[in-house]
Amino acid sequence: MKKNLTSGWSRRRFLQAGSGLLATSALHFGYSKTALAKAIGQALPQFTALRPAQKGILTAAHWGAFEAIIENERMVGVQPVSDDPAPNELIAMAPWQVYAPNRIKTPMVRKSWLENGPGSHAERRGRDEWVAVSWDKAIALVSTEIKRLQQDYGPSAIYAGSYGWKSTGMLHNCRALLQRLMNLCGGFLSYSGDYSTGAAQVIMSHVVGSMEVYEQQTSWPNVLEHSELVILWGCNPQTTLKNSWNVPDHVGLEGFAQLAEKGVRTIAIDPIRQPGAKALNAEWIAPHAYTDSAMMLGIAHTLLSEQLHDEAFLKRYTVGFDRFRASLLGEDDGVVKNAQWASAICGVEAETIRQLARDMAQKRTMIMAGWGIQRQHHGEQPHWLLVTLAAMLGQIGLPGGGFGFSYHYSSGGSPTARGGIISGISAGEAPQNAPAPIPVARIADCLANPGKTIDFNGRQITYPDVKMVYVAGGNPFHHHQDTNNLLQAWRRPETIVVQEPYWTATATHADIVLPCTTSYERNDLDMGGDYSRLYVFPMRQCVAPQHQARNDFDIFRAIAARLGVEQAFTEGRDEMLWLKSMYDNMKGQARTAGVALPPFDMFWQSNSYIRFPVPEANKQWVRFADFRADPLLNPLGTPSGKIEIFSQRIAAMQYPDCPGLPGWLPPQEWHGSPLAERWPLSLNTAHPALRLHSQLDNTPLRAKHAVANREEILINPQDAARRGIRSGDLVRAFNSRGQILVGALVTEDIRPGVVRISEGAWYDPADPTQPGTLCRNGNVNCLTVDIGTSMLAQGNCGHMAQLEIEKYQGDAPPNMAHAMPSGVV
Repeated sequence: MKKNLTSGWSRRRFLQAGSGLLATSALHFGYSKTALAKAIGQALPQFTALRPAQKGILTAAHWGAFEAIIENERMVGVQPVSDDPAPNELIAMAPWQVYAPNRIKTPMVRKSWLENGPGSHAERRGRDEWVAVSWDKAIALVSTEIKRLQQDYGPSAIYAGSYGWKSTGMLHNCRALLQRLMNLCGGFLSYSGDYSTGAAQVIMSHVVGSMEVYEQQTSWPNVLEHSELVILWGCNPQTTLKNSWNVPDHVGLEGFAQLAEKGVRTIAIDPIRQPGAKALNAEWIAPHAYTDSAMMLGIAHTLLSEQLHDEAFLKRYTVGFDRFRASLLGEDDGVVKNAQWASAICGVEAETIRQLARDMAQKRTMIMAGWGIQRQHHGEQPHWLLVTLAAMLGQIGLPGGGFGFSYHYSSGGSPTARGGIISGISAGEAPQNAPAPIPVARIADCLANPGKTIDFNGRQITYPDVKMVYVAGGNPFHHHQDTNNLLQAWRRPETIVVQEPYWTATATHADIVLPCTTSYERNDLDMGGDYSRLYVFPMRQCVAPQHQARNDFDIFRAIAARLGVEQAFTEGRDEMLWLKSMYDNMKGQARTAGVALPPFDMFWQSNSYIRFPVPEANKQWVRFADFRADPLLNPLGTPSGKIEIFSQRIAAMQYPDCPGLPGWLPPQEWHGSPLAERWPLSLNTAHPALRLHSQLDNTPLRAKHAVANREEILINPQDAARRGIRSGDLVRAFNSRGQILVGALVTEDIRPGVVRISEGAWYDPADPTQPGTLCRNGNVNCLTVDIGTSMLAQGNCGHMAQLEIEKYQGDAPPNMAHAMPSGVV
């Protein structure tokens, strides 16, 4: 039989046999996984995408696909898939994730809540005793609380937005599963937007008619062929491209490597000379923090004054440039926004600004912008101005030209494959009485101020009185700004449920904790390549669930059963039937696209993965090419159908902090504000290189970047010398909002007046009873500002804060960020 399978089978006979094999359990195939995978490849010669995993069990994570090496039923190592162009060290942490010492082992309930009921002694969250309970008891407590609050207060009393990066997998998507449950039980308060692009996705919808920050980019082969100058504005792709929302294809990292190999001139504009800039041998321009908009206006004025702008493009494809021209010339406020004016704000030489404008106009230029520049007060302005600059250059829609806001994220620009897409489990439809969502970054404000009304994108939203918060797959104590403010707001709800594998600070500040499995302890499916849709990976269970952890689907199914909606929640399917349904739906799409796939059971048993073909035309795809070819037939989604440099819709909102024309609006905190006299250093909060936000902070990778056993802080030698700080010193960073311990790394790779602390370090309060207490691990959000970017987008300002630093005096306190809560074993 094995011989026949691996030689001589026709494609038709293979597929005919597959229909019969569907009725046979994958566990009872008589052939080896390698032989079966080889048979599939031979039977489908036009689609040789299923490649056998040789060493272990195939699975995947946000940082890559890999084979888990199993010995004696334990995961002992990993092996990246053979065609990953840039595997990284993050995948090696999979065994540690499974066996981490701070796994939550059993359902737990905070003692005061359990003994005295919801709302009891909320001030003890984070320091109360814990009581272990059975799963039946935990499910009963959670479902009873949901039912009580729905009956007494309605859906607005339950916030189940559960923002966060969750884990990979389309079935055990805890956010979707939580929302599915809550929609079936009467609805819930949800959120709009996200922390990554809160300002940009709103403003771009007004300017170009789409979110833009999550759109496909001009393809990498096209960029490599046509771009003559690449501007990296506030992004570090060598770090951020390690991870993806689904499973990364890492094609973007390959694209940047080829860009460097070809020697394309690259300029990095950032207060920090990032690793990505070094890898590209990029020229470095370092403006003051939070002054990007002023610098862009100086470039725009140079383009205008030296007649380097494309007047014909502006007339045909944009609206409002006349108003912008008048603003640049100071006709509205008497201030000419020339390079000299910009230099005084951003700290970049005026001639450097002028020459940059000339170079951009004379070359085919691609502006690749990051998202950090919009995570600050008035964060809508930089992205709006970057589009305006690209429009003035007139290269939008041309090969290798224009702008892109996701080259640094999930391999934007990776050419799109032809095949099918796996649709995950649906959150279902919200009931008619479901409350309007709140902007996601305003959750602390919402919890603390029920009844408060805020402006948001042309409408008003009134915060409800939230009685319950349910977090699954998120970590607000590490991604939300102004941690000490969040701590106070966190005490208002009566009940907080956290579903999590580890004792994060969010879990320790809950009332009920439900231990869930990691993605390596369950079966799932996911796509590889957020933009390319290049792969389909089976995420096969590698090891048994640890301790008493349960799969997310099973946890929510049990709650649904208690609430009488189990059938609607499961639709009669268990884990494997759901995965088969998702695969079969994708297989039908692929068949329509002319790509044949094997039956699900064969695919699953083969321990292999699918790689879809990439059409040649997709390798030369250019963003906005159709719009440029005919703006009447291919209008943008704006009121005018064109790029809106001036937005009448925004102007009509009459927001003082976001008028209808882009410009320079001084932020609340920056080096030019009165606050800078007391807090002279500007904060940059970069993405960490060796974790995904807060994920993996509790792994041995931390030893590769931690300084003095804390999160590191980059300091310019001039700033360090004034304070007597040297590399390796323990440093206290502080402002009026909080204080943290960090380890000094003194380097010329950061401009004077700026310090950098990566986000994601787990919160570790020295004295949980004291507001503003020292965080011993370096959670940077103890220092950041929790205000909306503007009344338009209400995005977060996590990239912005003024602070001071000093060498820490005295004995170093213990770092307990990754320890189990007191009394928990």
